[in-house]
Amino acid sequence: MTLLVVSPDYASHLLPLLALAAPWARAGNRVVVATGPGVSERVTEAGFEWVPLVLGRGSNPGVARTQDQPRGEDENLAAFFEASRHGMVATLRLQAELRRNDLLWQPGETARRTVEVVEAVAPDAVVVDHLAFGATLGLRAAAAPYVDVVLGHPSALPLAGERYGVPPAWPACFRPSLAEFAGLERLADEVARLFTADYNRALREVSPTAAGVDDAFGAHGDLVLYSYPEALHDPGRAPRLPVDHAFLGSLVRDEAPDVETAAWLGREPGRPLVVVSFGTFLSARADVLAKVAAALRGLDVRVALATGSADQATLGPLPLDWLVRPFLPQVALVREAELAVTHAGNNGVTEALNAGVPLLVLPFSTDQFAVAADLERTGLGLAADPNAVAAEAIREAVVALLGDPYRSAAAALGSELRADPGPARAMRAIAAG
Repeated sequence: MTLLVVSPDYASHLLPLLALAAPWARAGNRVVVATGPGVSERVTEAGFEWVPLVLGRGSNPGVARTQDQPRGEDENLAAFFEASRHGMVATLRLQAELRRNDLLWQPGETARRTVEVVEAVAPDAVVVDHLAFGATLGLRAAAAPYVDVVLGHPSALPLAGERYGVPPAWPACFRPSLAEFAGLERLADEVARLFTADYNRALREVSPTAAGVDDAFGAHGDLVLYSYPEALHDPGRAPRLPVDHAFLGSLVRDEAPDVETAAWLGREPGRPLVVVSFGTFLSARADVLAKVAAALRGLDVRVALATGSADQATLGPLPLDWLVRPFLPQVALVREAELAVTHAGNNGVTEALNAGVPLLVLPFSTDQFAVAADLERTGLGLAADPNAVAAEAIREAVVALLGDPYRSAAAALGSELRADPGPARAMRAIAAG
């Protein structure tokens, strides 16, 4: 049996999809991954076949730096970081304005290349990142069935009454005005209309007989897999979910600590461990990382801090016993942790919850606000506005999260997720379909 996995050229998207594919390979199946050249080494290191498929202008093999992006994408990334300093609505507005070119890059060419890949690989099943719109356009044009994987908050696949890019909920620390939010909704509606028109136009160019979609953001495959714990999901959305869907809980990759990290973990094992990471993009917000570092200094905790693209010199004096590197084996570290501090990205949140670890989240963009709201609603974490929170407030939140009820709630969910891992759930759901 052959499984084809289609992913954008971003490590944050590819890694959970590689985890999803791992049990297929262990069962003796062929796994082919179609993605861009920026992450091709990660595919081959995982033992899978790589087929080139470029789905966008930019790429991110692990740490996103503005200067590493192609012309145009560097300007967009710089604009994004600047917007993030002005708050939730400003960031979401910019992301909406960039969406047509960002998510539907060279759609006709991408769709045709996707069809070529499918014909060459002849897969028994196709798994596609929901945000790979150029690829799903090609699959739709070829009338090829596919499995849609939502690697984010479930609202990244909007339901009736929802708007893509507008969070259905957000934490109390964010207080947009009604006028601001209404303007964001109007912009999202207009972008969805134009994006869907672009999508259908490209679809007709590739396959004149293919049926168009009413909402390209809300269109989905034959089966939808949510890389998200069902216990975290708002039950009010459940009746409107696609008929054929499954919650995977988490798609956590196997990861062993490197020699330095293993040695560091062996020191002072009795002290609580706090893992801090803002992921591959948002580590560029060094000002917020500096506030987190200031909050943790003086607490009786061990700290593993991923600086990403931030200049460590801007973070203030860091204790010599902290583990500080641009990139850390986050999965291996969080298994030993008592708390994770993140930007509420899907990977960081689900990895922590899989390990039974509560979270302090400082969301900046996209669906991170909805994830943060879910964490607060379920008692699995706390959220703070990264632009407004003070170091003292972060310190108080850390102290609270290191105790109950947060610790017990996260531990219970972690046990549940580890008992039935997401990749195994995905394999069962795909096989049943």
